[in-house]
Amino acid sequence: MLARPVACLRLALVVGLFAGLGLAQTKTPDFTGVWTTYRGAGGGGGGRGAAQAELPYTEEAKRKIAEYRALVSPAGDTPGGYCLGTGMPGSMLGSGGYPMEVIQRPDQITVVYEAHNEIRRIYFGERIIPVRDRLPERDGYSTGRWEGDTLVVETAQLKEQVDQRFAHSDQARIVERYRLSEEDGRKVLTAEMTLTDPAFYTRPVSETKKW
Repeated sequence: MLARPVACLRLALVVGLFAGLGLAQTKTPDFTGVWTTYRGAGGGGGGRGAAQAELPYTEEAKRKIAEYRALVSPAGDTPGGYCLGTGMPGSMLGSGGYPMEVIQRPDQITVVYEAHNEIRRIYFGERIIPVRDRLPERDGYSTGRWEGDTLVVETAQLKEQVDQRFAHSDQARIVERYRLSEEDGRKVLTAEMTLTDPAFYTRPVSETKKW
């Protein structure tokens, strides 16, 4: 008489065990918090004082950048001087000295850069709207997904910009890969950025940034 209940109980335990394993495997890191300058070697980001390699710009990109610099050089005016946000990827790569705050939810990650009070949103799943409904912005439109413990962010719908270190056209595509680690008892957030833009670059360019 007890055979059926015992068998059902065993089945339930097995199902529960695999369900628990599935939950453990799908748990993602929590990036929530205020992140500031990484003090170790290899912080990256191309900040002030950092050595900057020459970027593989196309001739069209060089011409547009030169025209922009000739325009602003006499007065020294820049968009940042009027508190206009840097835009991607400069907003991400330049953060740290001015901290950034990450607010993480399952369907959206919000990044607040203290510099210029710039706000960036990364959408997941059902929060992602169709491409036809997206508007070009300096920070573009960002979508996210998880690959294990790595956050992958893809950004497009960018406005052409020639006023930052990584100048780009409106054809640019940016992929960032974020990971958490620990050094000397402190959490470290690392982002690997790759920018692809056939109109402005002869090949993809990459940069690593740590907080």
